[in-house]
Amino acid sequence: MSGLLRLADGRQPMADSRFQFPAGDRETEIGCRLSAHGSRPDKVRRAFLRSAILGGIGLILPDLIRADDRTEREKQIDVAISKALDHLAKRQNPSGAWALDQFGEQTSSTSLAVMAFLAAGHVPGEGPYDLHIQRGIRWVLDHQQANGMLIGDRGHGPMYSHGISTLMLAEVAGMTDDALSERCREALKKAVRLILSAQSVRKDRNNAGGWRYAPTSPDSDLSVTGWQLLALRAAKNLGSDVPAEHIDAAVEYVKHCSIRNRGFGYQPGSGSSPTRAGTGILCLEICGVHHSPEALGAADALLQDPLRADQEWFFYGVYYCTIGMFQVGGKHWEQSKGHLIPLLLNLQAEDGGWSGRQGQERGLGTVYATTLAVLALSVEYQYLPIYQR
Repeated sequence: MSGLLRLADGRQPMADSRFQFPAGDRETEIGCRLSAHGSRPDKVRRAFLRSAILGGIGLILPDLIRADDRTEREKQIDVAISKALDHLAKRQNPSGAWALDQFGEQTSSTSLAVMAFLAAGHVPGEGPYDLHIQRGIRWVLDHQQANGMLIGDRGHGPMYSHGISTLMLAEVAGMTDDALSERCREALKKAVRLILSAQSVRKDRNNAGGWRYAPTSPDSDLSVTGWQLLALRAAKNLGSDVPAEHIDAAVEYVKHCSIRNRGFGYQPGSGSSPTRAGTGILCLEICGVHHSPEALGAADALLQDPLRADQEWFFYGVYYCTIGMFQVGGKHWEQSKGHLIPLLLNLQAEDGGWSGRQGQERGLGTVYATTLAVLALSVEYQYLPIYQR
């Protein structure tokens, strides 16, 4: 944090408690470090200023006030995200939940919406979306079952909803006030135990280490596994007890889905697609398996055959491909960003939302597509700990 902000007596300010990280993490205690990898200085400075001022800290500003050096593309992203958040705020139900058109109110859609606001720099307890965020979090918490499952009344594949919601709780637990934070942490403990238990169900070699639709499923797939891995990694970052052998077993399953280092299958032996390639890449990268042959091979394949808007599960793919390639970095990120970001911006509707146009995504509604689009567009902000490099 040297050179960012200092107190009037020259000391470094203490970080806002909502943004604390475990010792040893590569990102800073304010949760969104300025880095050489493209994080947004203007957004980071504003976030830190906001928390510092609200905390009553006297500040001097050595070199923070300077000309806006953002590119035109970055400004377009800011505008698009702002419009999208307004769209999402208007679509929150009176209950506090966000709904999927086909399935109604879900913990998955509500958690994705909460994370979209967090990813854009909004936190519980302050700002224009404070109540939207807090009501969404509480709705998810109110729908945790006795066994730890975080799920609404309807839906397909409960482990999808559970993994996404566990990820959200792990991200938000360090960003909110003590009472709500404690409730999130208690729910997170039960949610993590269920994920670990589901992974430990007896499975054959092709399925060992992964997850499937239900906590008792004897098989696995890459898609469900991706959300559980993100959830476990985020929970571990927060200090939850996640034994290393569980992460190792999941990594081996993901590698088992690799197709000759040129992509990833939905299950071992099945074919690849850009969406599946992005999923496999992100799974390995966030687990610390950086630049593995499997991930780099899939990233090379994505440069040659990138995600297209006319493909099924496009928005799902945008989420995984954007964040996965950002984690890989270098030419892979720069080329992917140059393809995916303009593609997303051009698809945004006047009301700020996005809509699925192919296959099953057409029936899920704008909340689904818009939340995934915001999470993809905001990756360089690096507000969400799990997506930081």
